[in-house]
Amino acid sequence: MDAEKWRPQLATGHWFSHLPGPFQHSLLAHAKLRQLTAGQYLFKRGDPPCGLYAVLEGSLRISAVSEQGKEAVLSLVELPHWFGEICLFDGLPRTHDACAVGPCTLLQVPQKALLNILDTTPQYWRDLALLMSHKLRLSFINLEQLSLMPASIRVAHRLLMIAEGYGDIEHVRRVLQLPQEDLAAMLSLSRQTTNALLKDLQAQGIVRLGYGEIEILDAQRLREAAHT
Repeated sequence: MDAEKWRPQLATGHWFSHLPGPFQHSLLAHAKLRQLTAGQYLFKRGDPPCGLYAVLEGSLRISAVSEQGKEAVLSLVELPHWFGEICLFDGLPRTHDACAVGPCTLLQVPQKALLNILDTTPQYWRDLALLMSHKLRLSFINLEQLSLMPASIRVAHRLLMIAEGYGDIEHVRRVLQLPQEDLAAMLSLSRQTTNALLKDLQAQGIVRLGYGEIEILDAQRLREAAHT
Protein backbone atom coordinates (compact mmCIF):
# COMPACT_ATOMS: atom_id res chain seq x y z
CA MET A 1 0.00 0.00 0.00
CA ASP A 2 1.46 3.34 -1.08
CA ALA A 3 0.58 5.75 1.71
CA GLU A 4 2.46 8.56 -0.03
CA LYS A 5 -0.67 9.39 -2.03
CA TRP A 6 -2.28 10.58 1.21
CA ARG A 7 0.53 13.05 1.95
CA PRO A 8 -1.32 16.12 0.49
CA GLN A 9 -4.38 15.46 2.66
CA LEU A 10 -2.30 14.81 5.78
CA ALA A 11 -0.23 17.92 5.09
CA THR A 12 -3.35 20.04 5.64
CA GLY A 13 -2.83 19.29 9.34
CA HIS A 14 -0.49 21.49 11.38
CA TRP A 15 1.22 18.64 13.26
CA PHE A 16 2.10 16.46 10.26
CA SER A 17 3.04 19.38 8.01
CA HIS A 18 5.60 20.60 10.58
CA LEU A 19 7.30 17.23 11.04
CA PRO A 20 10.84 16.81 9.66
CA GLY A 21 10.65 15.46 6.12
CA PRO A 22 12.40 12.17 6.95
CA PHE A 23 9.96 11.52 9.82
CA GLN A 24 6.99 12.14 7.51
CA HIS A 25 8.50 9.68 5.04
CA SER A 26 9.13 7.04 7.73
CA LEU A 27 5.56 7.26 9.04
CA LEU A 28 4.08 6.84 5.57
CA ALA A 29 6.56 4.11 4.58
CA HIS A 30 5.47 1.95 7.53
CA ALA A 31 1.77 2.79 7.43
CA LYS A 32 -1.03 0.33 6.73
CA LEU A 33 -4.50 1.20 5.45
CA ARG A 34 -7.44 0.36 7.72
CA GLN A 35 -11.10 0.40 6.70
CA LEU A 36 -13.94 0.51 9.23
CA THR A 37 -17.68 0.25 8.75
CA ALA A 38 -20.19 2.38 10.67
CA GLY A 39 -20.23 1.37 14.32
CA GLN A 40 -17.07 -0.74 14.09
CA TYR A 41 -14.50 -0.31 16.85
CA LEU A 42 -10.90 0.43 16.00
CA PHE A 43 -9.95 -0.42 19.58
CA LYS A 44 -11.55 -0.46 23.02
CA ARG A 45 -10.42 0.65 26.47
CA GLY A 46 -8.04 -1.95 27.86
CA ASP A 47 -6.82 -3.17 24.46
CA PRO A 48 -3.04 -3.46 24.06
CA PRO A 49 -1.11 -0.68 22.27
CA CYS A 50 -1.38 -0.99 18.50
CA GLY A 51 0.35 2.09 17.15
CA LEU A 52 -0.40 5.56 15.85
CA TYR A 53 -3.37 6.38 13.61
CA ALA A 54 -4.39 9.13 11.20
CA VAL A 55 -7.93 9.68 9.97
CA LEU A 56 -8.13 9.90 6.17
CA GLU A 57 -11.86 9.71 5.48
CA GLY A 58 -14.89 9.67 7.76
CA SER A 59 -14.80 10.27 11.49
CA LEU A 60 -14.30 8.40 14.76
CA ARG A 61 -15.86 8.89 18.17
CA ILE A 62 -13.39 8.74 21.06
CA SER A 63 -15.34 7.79 24.17
CA ALA A 64 -15.63 5.76 27.37
CA VAL A 65 -18.56 3.78 28.75
CA SER A 66 -19.29 3.29 32.46
CA GLU A 67 -20.36 -0.02 34.01
CA GLN A 68 -23.89 1.38 34.01
CA GLY A 69 -23.72 1.91 30.24
CA LYS A 70 -23.44 5.70 30.27
CA GLU A 71 -21.16 6.99 27.52
CA ALA A 72 -18.82 9.97 27.85
CA VAL A 73 -17.74 11.25 24.43
CA LEU A 74 -14.37 12.98 24.52
CA SER A 75 -14.00 14.02 20.90
CA LEU A 76 -14.97 13.42 17.31
CA VAL A 77 -11.93 13.16 15.03
CA GLU A 78 -11.65 13.56 11.26
CA LEU A 79 -8.95 14.13 8.61
CA PRO A 80 -6.10 14.97 9.27
CA HIS A 81 -6.21 14.05 12.98
CA TRP A 82 -3.49 11.78 14.44
CA PHE A 83 -4.14 9.87 17.65
CA GLY A 84 -3.00 6.90 19.73
CA GLU A 85 0.30 8.38 20.89
CA ILE A 86 -0.26 8.00 24.66
CA CYS A 87 0.42 4.26 24.55
CA LEU A 88 3.75 4.92 22.84
CA PHE A 89 5.00 6.73 25.92
CA ASP A 90 3.83 4.38 28.66
CA GLY A 91 3.21 1.08 26.87
CA LEU A 92 -0.04 0.68 28.80
CA PRO A 93 -3.46 -0.39 27.42
CA ARG A 94 -5.77 1.93 25.53
CA THR A 95 -7.48 4.52 27.70
CA HIS A 96 -10.67 4.92 25.63
CA ASP A 97 -12.82 3.43 22.89
CA ALA A 98 -12.44 4.53 19.26
CA CYS A 99 -15.49 3.78 17.11
CA ALA A 100 -16.29 4.71 13.50
CA VAL A 101 -19.27 7.06 13.22
CA GLY A 102 -19.72 6.05 9.57
CA PRO A 103 -17.51 4.35 6.96
CA CYS A 104 -13.97 5.34 7.87
CA THR A 105 -10.49 5.05 6.35
CA LEU A 106 -7.35 5.35 8.48
CA LEU A 107 -3.61 4.97 8.33
CA GLN A 108 -2.02 2.83 11.05
CA VAL A 109 1.66 2.99 11.90
CA PRO A 110 2.13 -0.19 13.99
CA GLN A 111 3.58 0.14 17.48
CA LYS A 112 6.68 -1.96 16.82
CA ALA A 113 7.55 -0.14 13.59
CA LEU A 114 7.14 3.25 15.22
CA LEU A 115 9.26 2.30 18.23
CA ASN A 116 11.97 1.12 15.85
CA ILE A 117 11.89 4.51 14.10
CA LEU A 118 12.18 6.27 17.46
CA ASP A 119 15.04 4.03 18.58
CA THR A 120 16.92 4.98 15.42
CA THR A 121 16.09 8.70 15.62
CA PRO A 122 15.30 9.60 19.25
CA GLN A 123 14.78 13.29 18.50
CA TYR A 124 11.43 12.37 16.93
CA TRP A 125 10.09 11.74 20.45
CA ARG A 126 9.79 15.51 20.77
CA ASP A 127 7.39 15.65 17.82
CA LEU A 128 5.17 13.02 19.42
CA ALA A 129 5.37 14.88 22.73
CA LEU A 130 4.11 18.01 20.93
CA LEU A 131 1.17 16.01 19.56
CA MET A 132 0.28 14.82 23.06
CA SER A 133 0.84 18.18 24.76
CA HIS A 134 -1.52 19.90 22.31
CA LYS A 135 -4.30 17.50 23.33
CA LEU A 136 -3.46 17.97 27.00
CA ARG A 137 -3.81 21.73 26.58
CA LEU A 138 -7.24 21.25 24.98
CA SER A 139 -8.27 18.95 27.84
CA PHE A 140 -7.42 21.64 30.40
CA ILE A 141 -9.47 24.18 28.43
CA ASN A 142 -12.45 21.81 28.33
CA LEU A 143 -12.21 21.11 32.07
CA GLU A 144 -12.11 24.83 32.81
CA GLN A 145 -15.14 25.48 30.63
CA LEU A 146 -17.05 22.63 32.25
CA SER A 147 -16.59 24.29 35.62
CA LEU A 148 -16.90 27.97 34.74
CA MET A 149 -18.77 28.59 31.48
CA PRO A 150 -22.52 28.55 30.82
CA ALA A 151 -23.85 25.81 28.56
CA SER A 152 -24.46 28.16 25.60
CA ILE A 153 -20.79 29.16 25.43
CA ARG A 154 -19.65 25.54 25.85
CA VAL A 155 -21.83 24.39 22.94
CA ALA A 156 -20.54 27.14 20.64
CA HIS A 157 -16.94 26.58 21.69
CA ARG A 158 -17.06 22.82 21.14
CA LEU A 159 -18.63 23.27 17.69
CA LEU A 160 -15.84 25.71 16.83
CA MET A 161 -13.16 23.32 18.12
CA ILE A 162 -14.48 20.47 15.98
CA ALA A 163 -14.88 22.73 12.94
CA GLU A 164 -11.25 23.85 13.35
CA GLY A 165 -10.00 20.28 13.74
CA TYR A 166 -9.04 21.01 17.36
CA GLY A 167 -6.59 23.63 16.15
CA ASP A 168 -4.89 21.41 13.58
CA ILE A 169 -6.33 22.88 10.36
CA GLU A 170 -6.31 26.38 8.88
CA HIS A 171 -9.84 26.59 7.51
CA VAL A 172 -13.10 26.01 9.37
CA ARG A 173 -15.04 22.93 8.22
CA ARG A 174 -18.48 23.92 7.01
CA VAL A 175 -20.33 20.66 7.70
CA LEU A 176 -19.79 18.59 10.84
CA GLN A 177 -20.93 14.96 10.85
CA LEU A 178 -22.04 15.28 14.46
CA PRO A 179 -25.21 13.78 15.98
CA GLN A 180 -26.70 15.98 18.68
CA GLU A 181 -26.51 13.18 21.25
CA ASP A 182 -22.74 12.98 20.72
CA LEU A 183 -22.36 16.72 21.23
CA ALA A 184 -24.48 16.49 24.39
CA ALA A 185 -22.30 13.65 25.71
CA MET A 186 -19.13 15.65 25.05
CA LEU A 187 -20.42 18.51 27.17
CA SER A 188 -22.18 16.56 29.94
CA LEU A 189 -25.49 18.15 28.93
CA SER A 190 -28.87 16.60 28.32
CA ARG A 191 -29.91 16.10 24.72
CA GLN A 192 -32.89 18.40 25.35
CA THR A 193 -30.67 21.25 26.57
CA THR A 194 -28.22 20.75 23.71
CA ASN A 195 -31.05 20.72 21.16
CA ALA A 196 -32.51 23.94 22.57
CA LEU A 197 -29.14 25.71 22.44
CA LEU A 198 -28.48 24.50 18.88
CA LYS A 199 -31.93 25.70 17.79
CA ASP A 200 -31.09 29.10 19.25
CA LEU A 201 -27.89 29.20 17.17
CA GLN A 202 -29.95 28.15 14.13
CA ALA A 203 -32.49 30.92 14.77
CA GLN A 204 -29.60 33.41 14.78
CA GLY A 205 -28.41 32.12 11.39
CA ILE A 206 -25.14 30.81 12.81
CA VAL A 207 -25.72 27.10 12.12
CA ARG A 208 -28.13 24.87 10.22
CA LEU A 209 -29.24 21.60 11.80
CA GLY A 210 -29.57 18.48 9.66
CA TYR A 211 -29.96 14.77 10.31
CA GLY A 212 -26.75 13.70 12.06
CA GLU A 213 -24.94 16.85 10.98
CA ILE A 214 -24.50 20.52 11.81
CA GLU A 215 -23.61 23.07 9.14
CA ILE A 216 -21.63 26.16 10.14
CA LEU A 217 -23.18 29.14 8.34
CA ASP A 218 -21.28 31.97 10.04
CA ALA A 219 -17.94 31.01 11.59
CA GLN A 220 -17.21 34.52 12.86
CA ARG A 221 -20.46 34.77 14.79
CA LEU A 222 -19.92 31.25 16.13
CA ARG A 223 -16.52 32.42 17.37
CA GLU A 224 -18.20 35.38 19.07
CA ALA A 225 -20.76 33.08 20.67
CA ALA A 226 -17.90 30.95 21.96
CA HIS A 227 -16.22 34.06 23.44
CA THR A 228 -12.94 33.32 21.65
